[in-house]
Amino acid sequence: MLTLSEVSEAMKELKDWSLEIDSISKVLSFGNFKESLAFVNKVGEVAERLNHHPDILISFNQVRLVVTTHDEQGLTRKDFELAKEIDKIEIKDAQI
Repeated sequence: MLTLSEVSEAMKELKDWSLEIDSISKVLSFGNFKESLAFVNKVGEVAERLNHHPDILISFNQVRLVVTTHDEQGLTRKDFELAKEIDKIEIKDAQI
């Protein structure tokens, strides 16, 4: 598990993620459900490649991602690696 100092430094490398108690989260808005689902499918591909999976909530045109390492009950380097890869996904018409 990362220290608070390490988490603070890692947060600086992310775009529009929020720090929660033992996780990081991001909410994105899209034009419609189809665009939301397309984004989630891209996130799924990244998650499978890294073998680290976020919690995902789709609510019509909004997607909420929550990333934590459940086994560690907190944040690890894997969480920030996943978030950085998610930030690389091209998002057409997303509003963060």
